[in-house]
This record gives sequence, structure tokens and C-alpha cells, in this order.
Amino acid sequence: MDDFFDIIVVGGGHAGVEASYASARKGHKTLLITLNRKMIANMPCNPHIGGSAKGVVVREIDALGGLMGIAADQHPLQMKMLNTGKGPGVQCLRSQQDKAAYPSYVQKVLEECPNLTIYEDEVKGLLHDESSVFGVCCGSGRRIQAKAVILTTGTYMDSSIIRGKEVTSAGPDGEKSSIGLSKELSEMGLKLVRLKTGTPPRLAKSSIDFSKGEIQLGSDEKLSFSFEGDSYTPLSKQLPCYLIYTNEQTHKIILDHLNESAIFDGTITGIGPRYCPSIESKIVRFADKPRHQLFLEPEYEEGESFYLQGFSTGMPREIQEEMVHSLPGLERAKILKYAYQIEYDAIDSLEFDASLKIKKYDGLYVAGQICCTSGYEEAAGLGLMAGINACNFIDGKPPFILRRDEAYIGVMIDDLVTKGTDEPYRLLSSRAEYRLLLRHDNADKRLTKYGFLNGLIRDQRYQHFEEKYSRIDSVVETLSKSVVTDRAGCGDYLRSLGYEPSEYGYHAYDLLKRPYVHLKELQKYFTDLSQLKLSNDEILSIEVSVKYSGYISREEKEAAALKRQEDTPLPIDVDYLKVSGLRLEARQKLNAVKPLTIGQASRIPGVNPADVSILLLTLRRDGKL
Repeated sequence: MDDFFDIIVVGGGHAGVEASYASARKGHKTLLITLNRKMIANMPCNPHIGGSAKGVVVREIDALGGLMGIAADQHPLQMKMLNTGKGPGVQCLRSQQDKAAYPSYVQKVLEECPNLTIYEDEVKGLLHDESSVFGVCCGSGRRIQAKAVILTTGTYMDSSIIRGKEVTSAGPDGEKSSIGLSKELSEMGLKLVRLKTGTPPRLAKSSIDFSKGEIQLGSDEKLSFSFEGDSYTPLSKQLPCYLIYTNEQTHKIILDHLNESAIFDGTITGIGPRYCPSIESKIVRFADKPRHQLFLEPEYEEGESFYLQGFSTGMPREIQEEMVHSLPGLERAKILKYAYQIEYDAIDSLEFDASLKIKKYDGLYVAGQICCTSGYEEAAGLGLMAGINACNFIDGKPPFILRRDEAYIGVMIDDLVTKGTDEPYRLLSSRAEYRLLLRHDNADKRLTKYGFLNGLIRDQRYQHFEEKYSRIDSVVETLSKSVVTDRAGCGDYLRSLGYEPSEYGYHAYDLLKRPYVHLKELQKYFTDLSQLKLSNDEILSIEVSVKYSGYISREEKEAAALKRQEDTPLPIDVDYLKVSGLRLEARQKLNAVKPLTIGQASRIPGVNPADVSILLLTLRRDGKL
């Protein structure tokens, strides 16, 4: 193996996968360094992809030319669309994956990827001077140079596995912890934070009485994360999940032993994710609730292991036994792997900018849980963006930054670098002020052009994308002109939905705006529409664009006003502490974040509209705007 690469990616989790895959596909000589190549794309927590907001992120990754969506479509154990009874702004796809098959597929893709070398070693330090990073120092003693380095170490940096008072230096799934890099980063002047996350017990399928749970099935629709997806798993080949609940006995066991939990006895000092708490934290925080829901979910298509979703804990092993056996259907359950909490080091999110470059060092990028995030999808999205921006850096191109109205990935990065976080950040649909624009169905319309311009979407796929939206535009135009040809049939259809038929006839566009009216049914009553052959994705895009046209138009106008602020750049060399007229808090916050635009400055907590006005006046007076 050579001792010089264009880009080195440190860590083989979901962020490292996307970063190295993007870099290599863009033609750069890339090295992926991992502690264990067999653990590349591992899923140490629940092996599922998608969910609230996260499912949209996977679609965005796919539209930009990433790998996660394609891998998740290969053979999911279960696939379903969530929130179908709600508006399109919160609908999203979720799949249960095979914990062995998913990483196996990803590993094969990476091994066959041109320009990509995979190397097993531990990165102990970085080659750097006072302002730039140009390589890594490995535990083997090897020094490898590069034009850019991307750190995607996940939850491995100085990590500890914790169960009660039992503390072991280890990474996820009992893998080796990464020791030394934290100290190096701290000595380089970067602020580190201590975080924690957790995972529940794994149970033997043969020891579970599933009759005491409520069966949860997937969907029989043709659903896929990738816009190029053409393989679907029918419901008959999907595996069910099961819903159960905690009970009074479960709560009593936990409360009686609360002082033995690592989360409450002082063993754990790191801050955990607010939206994925341990079961003991839930019982303490929501003391008025008599029960909490849990899900039994398979980890493998052929295998014994079931994941007890919602039952993360820091209790000792013997208490975990009591807790599990108190649950319905789990009275005789065999624990294959005990739950644990994991503490690890991460880099304060105010240390990097919107391109994911560490502000103090050229050539050093970060992505994934080292950025204070949580979740496979968030990690993959950040990895893809870091890969693209590291390539742009060495190619002398401007950074690629997504706005808040363009992608959930843009919302996430802007939140991290503008607001900061004191806990593992999780994407939620409520974080996006323009979530009706950031839908499951239109991720390709929003982002495929960027994937193409960045060299990750090939010509043929881009042509398919253009043809798809040409068809959609044509159908919407046809809808606006089409008049019903089967009036009697259409009248009967409307009556079945609770509508009174009109004696004057109908336009298809107006009918499709109504709740519960669907294009597939309308096609039967309009000659102009009856011969159209449309995919499920195309039908969904058409229905959403018609039914919610007024709301979408309003959000687009609001986003356009925001864009005017985002298009006003701020000079990067301003010392805000010296800007007279600004309140002290505003000066400190602006200096910490170093916003790139007026829009970003206005979103910093502690910076109010008056501060922004004063800043604009001062910079214009000094000729800096």
C-alpha cells in the first residue's frame, strides 16, 4: 500500500462508508482506515434504516448519489411507510434490516469500488502543523500522508461499555476502543465533549411467547429508499415485529434498583440522547405513566436474535434478568446479549463549519457521531457531505452547503454549526420549518441536480430523473384540462367517499384536491388519464403537488425570503468582539460560530434582530459588505 493518498477516511461506520465511497467515485485516491474491516457498516444498535425524518434523509442521500438507500433496498426484513394518516410533511419510510446482510452488501460494494483502499489499523494521531492537517499516524507506526483527512470515528474514541458498576474499555458490540486520538485532538486545541448512548438486551427468539404481543406487519406496497429501486420484498416474505408494554412489576423492579443503574449512580458522566432515553430514565421522567411501549424486532432473517426496542438500560446483568422476565411474553426469555451504555468522546459542533471542516485546520473534516449526532442516517448524510467537501477542498472548488429549505441534511448541519448541541443530536421533522418542502416524495427533485453536478449521479440516471419530472409536469397539465367522461362512474366513486356528485361535471385537477380522492381511481373516469402508466413514486409526487399546492406555494415564498438573507455572505475574518454597538452576549456567540451569512447569524441563539441590524450597519460602514 502507498503512503500517500488524496483523502484518508478514519472509521468504517455509516459516515465513513459514505465519505470514502463519495471520494473514490469522484476519482480521488482514497484510503479507508478501520479497526476491523468485518465491522464496516455495522449496526450495533437496532438494525433498522429510516423512521421519522430519518427516512427522508436516506432518500436525500440517494438523490445525492450515496449508498445507504441502495443497500437498504436489497432485502429488508420489513418495510413500511409511517404516518400515512398524516400530511406528507411527516410521512417517511422505515425498514428493518438484516444485521449481517446489510453490512455484507456494503462491504462488497466498497471492496469493488475503484480508487478505494481499505486498511486495518488504528489511527493514534494526525500529521499537522499550526493550520493544516496532511496525514495520519497509525498504531502500527505507519505514517500516511494525504491532502485531506476525514474523521468518522463514531462512538469509538476513548469509549467505555458500562453495565452498573462494570466498566470496560471497549467500543460498540464489544469491539476495541480507539485510544490516543482524543488526546491528540485536545492538544491541537479542539474542544471535546463526553457523550453516551445505549442499547437494549438481545433475546433468543425460541424463548419468547409472541402470542402475548400485538403483531406489527410491514407494507405490501412497492416501497424503496432508492429512486432507482426496482426490487421489492413482498409482505409474504417480510418478518413481523411485536408490540408489548412495560407493567407495574417492571417499574417496581427498576425503581427499587435505581441506585444500581450506571445512569443514576454517578458512573456515567456523559450526556445521553434526549429522544432515545434509557428505560429507567423514562420511568423517572414520566412517573405518571403506568406503562411504556416496547417493540420486539428481528435482527436476522435466519437467526435467533430479537431486539427489545425501547428497553435500553444501564443496569447490572442480574437486574436486567429480572426486568426482562417481568415483561409479557418474556417470562422465560433467554438473554443473548445484555444491554449496555457506551460513553465516548466527540468534538464540540462549534469547532467545525457548514462544510464540516474543522475551523482551525485546513484539510481536516469530520462526520458522524464524532460531530455530536446520533443515528445511522444522520451519520451517513454527514459522511456524504464531508466526502464531497473534502474533494472540493483539494480540487480548489467552493464548499457544497445545503440550505434549510433544500434538505433535512441542511437543517441538521445548520443546527449543529449555528446552535451547537449539548447532547447527541437527532433529526426530527419538527426541527424543519419548511418540512412540507422537505418531503419523502420530492427528495430527488430537490437534490439530484446537486448529485449530478458533484459527479455522483451518472448521465443515464440523470436522464431518467429529467424524464420522470417531464412526465409528472405533463400529467399535472393534463389534470387541469381533463373533464370527466364517465360521469355516472365518477359520481358513484364520489358517493362512496361521502361527497355529493355535481350535476355540472368535473375537472380532474379539482377532484384530486379533495381528501381521500386518489389518482389511480380518477384515471378510470377520465379518458385523457386512463392510458397513463405511472410508477408509485410518480403518483405520490403528483398527488402531493396537487393536494397541497397552496401550502407548498406559501412555504416556497417564505423560503425565498430566507434565501435572500442566506445569499448575503459575511466576511470570515471579522473579530466580533471588537464590533462596537453589539451586546456582549451577541459578540461572544458570533465569534464562537463565525457565521457565513446574515441568515446564519440571525439563527444563533443569543443574537437578536437588533444585533443583526447593528452588525449590517457596522460592516457596511467599514466597507466589509
